[in-house]
Amino acid sequence: MKADLVVSLIKAKADGDEKAFSRIVAQIAANEASSGHVKIANDIKKLFEKLNSSPVRNSAGEVQSTIVPIAKPTGDMANLLHASYPREKFKQMVLSEENHTSLERILEEQYHRKAFASYGLTPRRKFLLVGPPGSGKTMTAKMLAGEIGLPLFVVKLEGLLSKYMGETLVHLTEIFKSMSKFPGVYLFDEFDSIGTYRGDSRDIGEVRRILSTFLQLIENDESPSIIVAATNYEHVLDDALFRRFDDVLEFSLPDSTLAEKFLRKKFKEYTSLKVDVDYKKVASLAEQLSFADIEVACKDAVKMAIMSGSYSINNEAITETVTKRKNVASKLKMYRE
Repeated sequence: MKADLVVSLIKAKADGDEKAFSRIVAQIAANEASSGHVKIANDIKKLFEKLNSSPVRNSAGEVQSTIVPIAKPTGDMANLLHASYPREKFKQMVLSEENHTSLERILEEQYHRKAFASYGLTPRRKFLLVGPPGSGKTMTAKMLAGEIGLPLFVVKLEGLLSKYMGETLVHLTEIFKSMSKFPGVYLFDEFDSIGTYRGDSRDIGEVRRILSTFLQLIENDESPSIIVAATNYEHVLDDALFRRFDDVLEFSLPDSTLAEKFLRKKFKEYTSLKVDVDYKKVASLAEQLSFADIEVACKDAVKMAIMSGSYSINNEAITETVTKRKNVASKLKMYRE
């Protein structure tokens, strides 16, 4: 067996490129057969068939759903959905105790979906995420896709919404139809803006009808896909919304404890750098910054360490970048108000 094929095979699997993985396995089997190693070629084919028919298991040995090859939206759907194959994992998340427990349970149910089906049950799969920008809502959608082995489809608001209400309703319906054809995690980010995007001139009746149709489609959906609706505004949490979703997760800006955990995780990724930081002190300064802002501050500190040639990060460096990020966040908040 050629070494370059082995390298390509491992790379394809690591990249989640199932088509390339299948193609290389077939090539290896063909090479063995042409070399007279018929038994080895047949063994490779049988093992590959077994791999495709076997359930995927997580690190604890629990059954997960089989990885779904990513489907690239075409035609009109290309204007409505952005597809990706996230690698984010649950262990990467920094969560409140309540959300950690909720998401752990959500994943457990997904891992046991086949067992549930034999009892006429289905796992929870319709979720409303509420919280300020940068608090982890989008990361949660990516993590669900990465853990379960599904593509992530992010709904493009600019493609979904039209100045004509009828077109918007058709677009919504098409997206929900695709959930059965292409199983995945479907993220409606800032979904509460549906019907009021870019300050259009529709009257309140039209806005309510679009939102009502959206919620009805969620309620009636029986596809295998996971639906995630995310909003920055708590005021949308009324009885009508609660009824449509299997679970509601509320996110907030991190306190000093969560900020410290997040800082430690981020700097742990840069193993070649020397990090000498008083995490508690920096976390106290970063408290109430979003996770997204803290991540930017960490990356800025890493860039400074590389550009200076020191390849080390100390309190002064990270304090400087966190302070700058706080100033930016403060200005943005002022503009929004």
